[in-house]
Amino acid sequence: MDIKPIKTGANYRAALKEIEGLMTAKADTPEGEKLDVLVTLVEAYESKHHPLDLPDPVAAIKFEMERKSLTVKDLEPMIGKSNRVYEILNYKRSLTLKMIWKLNQELGIPAESLIKQPREHLSGQSS
Repeated sequence: MDIKPIKTGANYRAALKEIEGLMTAKADTPEGEKLDVLVTLVEAYESKHHPLDLPDPVAAIKFEMERKSLTVKDLEPMIGKSNRVYEILNYKRSLTLKMIWKLNQELGIPAESLIKQPREHLSGQSS
């Protein structure tokens, strides 16, 4: 097994090409083990050089609403009355810890997204 660290974009592209050729490899074979090692190296390179940015809280909520066909009414048990939901969705109010916990538990939205600073500047913010 001739595997080298991925230090450059060229190394990265070469590793991806090699992974593509090993995709049908069976587990517990030399090819399968090489695939596992290469995937681990590529994941490490990607997390360092191409980190995924989590969406802000409002984008995460809107995504889940669309994905699960939820309405403002559906969010009321987690956020509060409809006017409060609209304030959150329009960046007029911040999520409280209790809202974050409920949205995480009920909708499975990652807490890391829910606690992130919203992209929009909150004006007239109140809790």
